[in-house]
Amino acid sequence: MKKLHHLLPLAAALFLAGCATALPPLPSSVPTPPQFREQQRQNENWTIAQPAEAQSRGTWWKAFKDPVLDDLAERAGANNTSIQEAAARLAQARSLVRGAQADRAPQIGLGADASRGAGANTANGATPATMLRAGVNLSYEVDLFGRLAGVRDAATLDAQSREALLQSTRLLVQAEVAQTYLALRAADTERTLVQDTATAYGDTLRLTQRRFEAGDVAELDVIRIQTELAATEAEVFALSRSRAQLENALAVLVGEPASGFALASNTGARALPVIPAGVPGTVLARRPDVAAAQASLLAAQARVGVAQAAWFPSVSLTGAAGYASPDIGDLFKWSARAWGIGALMSVPLFDGGRREAGVQGAEAQLDAAAASYRGQVLNAFREVEDQLSALRLLQDQSLAQGRAVSAAQRASAISETRYRNGLVSQLELLDARRNELLNRRQAQRVEAAQQQATVLLIRALGGGWDKA
Repeated sequence: MKKLHHLLPLAAALFLAGCATALPPLPSSVPTPPQFREQQRQNENWTIAQPAEAQSRGTWWKAFKDPVLDDLAERAGANNTSIQEAAARLAQARSLVRGAQADRAPQIGLGADASRGAGANTANGATPATMLRAGVNLSYEVDLFGRLAGVRDAATLDAQSREALLQSTRLLVQAEVAQTYLALRAADTERTLVQDTATAYGDTLRLTQRRFEAGDVAELDVIRIQTELAATEAEVFALSRSRAQLENALAVLVGEPASGFALASNTGARALPVIPAGVPGTVLARRPDVAAAQASLLAAQARVGVAQAAWFPSVSLTGAAGYASPDIGDLFKWSARAWGIGALMSVPLFDGGRREAGVQGAEAQLDAAAASYRGQVLNAFREVEDQLSALRLLQDQSLAQGRAVSAAQRASAISETRYRNGLVSQLELLDARRNELLNRRQAQRVEAAQQQATVLLIRALGGGWDKA
């Protein structure tokens, strides 16, 4: 019975430890729609998404089948400064995990000291004496209440969040490279289109000048075509300026000086990836920003437990073994050996509300992390819906714009023939050409918008649409 009485304090400590390490429940989860609204309009078959943040996101940009884009994406992955910064922050977070793990292990160190003094504690009383010591020190904090484990768990979750943020940064950079490159190629195509129109205006100007010299037309006709030609040439320069800025932006994304970076003009057609209906629901869960927010939420939950553990005692074990002697020649003799062990328990009694404030602060951080997580999930659904609707409507717009281009080209060709035969005025020809150029440029911009929306949808899906 007496032995049982001695075990009661330990049983009470273990009971309190269980209370201290119980984590608070996570806030309510985000209500998730069973399927995207845009996909309901296109396909009734749907697969419920499962957590998949660990899946490989692959080289999704290769779906555009452009070797220059492939090369730029690879160079950005190796040299982009934002990716390098995120990788460094991940390494820093992992070092904090190792530090938290080290706090749970025994701490062993070597120590030596020499002192000289006089007093009641010295061997010769008031006569000054020297004391030399050398030995090994051992300390270990008994984590009865889970404080050190909670710190380690929170650091581990922070590292997971940083790893997801690295993936998010890499995906962001890849998407920016693709968007900027496709915008540059769109500028190439539009500039070529406007330049071709300017060339056609030049041919018309030469014809009009010959007719003016022959007295068939008035000088006003020459001035009109000169105005159109100059305005169109100004558009070419404006597009060249935009292209130069896009080229410089690409240089920064791939981590190279803009002064030495250049891309040759290319107006070739690029493949537009088609994302199958129904697949997005299976891959949305692997968005890295959502995974990072989830890890941050769990880390905040672990820190609430750490703050709660501050209310309970801390127990530390210490030990030391070595030698002590007033003479250095006798320091390591067996007779000079010395050792000691000890235990220290610290029980907080009153701190003016510091621990309560710590718990309240940790709970507030948990609420903030929960709100951030909910916001990331809701934003993920919004971004996917935005791009799905954009692609659907852009496809309809492209078909309608294609019909407009065909009609405008036909009208321009007829006006050209009639003008050369003297059947219509120059105003009708210029109006037909302006209308054709306007519709062709609009068609090219719709195509560019489709490419941009496709990249944004891939990014919104977490970097691809493969199920496996």
